[in-house]
Amino acid sequence: MIPEPPRWPNVPACYHWLSLDRRGDWRLQGERVSHRGLIEFINRHYSSDETGCWFLQNGPQRVFVSLACTPWVFRRAGEAFVSHTGATAGPVREVLLDDGGNILLATELGIGLLDDRDLPQFLAECRDGTGQPATEQSLLDLMAGQKRPVFWQGLRLTPTRAADLPQRYRFNPDPRP
Repeated sequence: MIPEPPRWPNVPACYHWLSLDRRGDWRLQGERVSHRGLIEFINRHYSSDETGCWFLQNGPQRVFVSLACTPWVFRRAGEAFVSHTGATAGPVREVLLDDGGNILLATELGIGLLDDRDLPQFLAECRDGTGQPATEQSLLDLMAGQKRPVFWQGLRLTPTRAADLPQRYRFNPDPRP
């Protein structure tokens, strides 16, 4: 008779210890994680469950992640985007401008906030309906619900409410037991 393999101990899930900030930095109990090895470990084990909760799988324990905005934070990498974990975002399918002035990218990887350090270049590439550079006013008008279009690389910016993102993109920004 073959013995059963040892089982993982039954450990409770952990909540409100780990968070992802708006710049893609991991935070443990509010303190920015700076240890390269720990960051790489978290990045490798970052995943989501069927309910849209994001977590770090740490052996038998799930450490759920509180999200400051979205499950991904994207940075520019030449003409492409990469996530805070280093994963390639893939093609941008939709560009959103929320009511807080944030640019969000719906990509092959998922929905992600554009890191604010990349906003100047991104906004400089935006055009109005006539092909002219988009102005600050045209972006404010779009946020206010006016129908004048603004485009980035041929994709129309879609105004949205930040509060609608979790349901629309099926993620839970604040998992609880």
